[in-house]
Amino acid sequence: MSRKLPQVVIIGRPNVGKSTLFNRLVGKKLALVDDQPGVTRDRRFGEAGLLGLEFQAVDTAGWEDEEPDSLPGRMRAQTEVSLKGADAALFVIDARAGLTPLDEEIGRWLREQEVPVVLVANKAEGNAGQAGILESYSLGLGEPVAISAEHGEGVADLYEALIPLIADKQPSDEVIEEEDEADPSRPLQFAIVGRPNAGKSTLINRLLGEDRLLTGPEAGITRDSIAVDWQWTAPDGTVRPIKLIDTAGMRKKAKVDDKLERLAVADARRAVDFAEVVVLLLDATRGLEVQDLKIANLVLEEGRALMVAINKWDVAEDASGLFNGIRAALDEGLAQLKGVPLLAVSAMTGKGLDQMLNAAFELREQWSRRVPTALLNRWFDKAMETNPPPAPGGKRIKLRYITQIKTRPPSFVVFGTRLDDLPASYERYLINSIRKELGFGAVPVRLSLRSPKNPFAND
Repeated sequence: MSRKLPQVVIIGRPNVGKSTLFNRLVGKKLALVDDQPGVTRDRRFGEAGLLGLEFQAVDTAGWEDEEPDSLPGRMRAQTEVSLKGADAALFVIDARAGLTPLDEEIGRWLREQEVPVVLVANKAEGNAGQAGILESYSLGLGEPVAISAEHGEGVADLYEALIPLIADKQPSDEVIEEEDEADPSRPLQFAIVGRPNAGKSTLINRLLGEDRLLTGPEAGITRDSIAVDWQWTAPDGTVRPIKLIDTAGMRKKAKVDDKLERLAVADARRAVDFAEVVVLLLDATRGLEVQDLKIANLVLEEGRALMVAINKWDVAEDASGLFNGIRAALDEGLAQLKGVPLLAVSAMTGKGLDQMLNAAFELREQWSRRVPTALLNRWFDKAMETNPPPAPGGKRIKLRYITQIKTRPPSFVVFGTRLDDLPASYERYLINSIRKELGFGAVPVRLSLRSPKNPFAND
């Protein structure tokens, strides 16, 4: 079970240190940080702690004075929405730069909101920020809290300012039960990956039924990996919890010359590490490209369950030929795992999304499957009988027994003698048979070989 935490939203114009403060509060570098403005584009959530005070911190995009239809304008709209339901807001200004007209505009807007505001004067280390701190009183938001998010200064003062706003909303000290990894009621960790502009954020917005993530025609809008907790109501009425993870688009390395994009792609790779099931989203108007296969291989190398969804199906030309062509290309390009689930979806119309999620839960079940010992031994004996190991040089390779050492991904160890001479083709035979006969479908299966230690080996 999870605890409900009070929510504290961090707001301010670009490059005042909002993401640095967010990282400081959550105790880890979850948000991308760089000297150039506008790095954060979507809201990011994290469990924060401040001298024992617990809350959910929300990092937001920098507030910019642009047209509503522009990218900065849509980012600002996301920030405005983030204040709904919040328990407090941290309005961050740059004490060294002093007040700007944009700070004053944000201040006026915040004074009209019902959410209590703490004015935070960041970058106040030393005496360089004194003038900016004094100026900030004119915003009419009370006494500013001087901090240095980068160096951790002013934390106690920030604690004192937040205590009266969220102390009564602290979670109880009840014992939190440890979640069982194999428990089907646990939230599905579902990551969406793909090349830029494949429609990943649009897909999540369609699932949620709201414009939760920033979208638009510009490629590469998403930079951080954004996780959103959600309850999916399946067609049969069953409610299933899902953690949706949106990621930055992954381009060819040769095309990634921007520092921020390199950081974003690295962040997307980390998101794959935390996922259980990963869907690779393709653009139906572009088909399957070499970069898609590289992303798919990355997911499989990390041992995650993989599925592929062809997005923008509503505008696809020669749909049947496209689907069959991609199916064939996947089976050829992912030789180590044929039969990866392939679905046709449309983030714009919602077509195929329930089928995609049903398939994702089935994949997780296969990925988490543990085979009973008796069944595993029966399969092993039958596999040896159907196709005995080869005997190179007339000396038979003996495979004695098998055991499953872990799940997620399912991993097995075969014990025997002369295993160095076992050809790779026979290992593939065993892995394919495990998938087919033991109910693992198209999930990555790990198989390693071990020989008993020979006490006379070094004599």
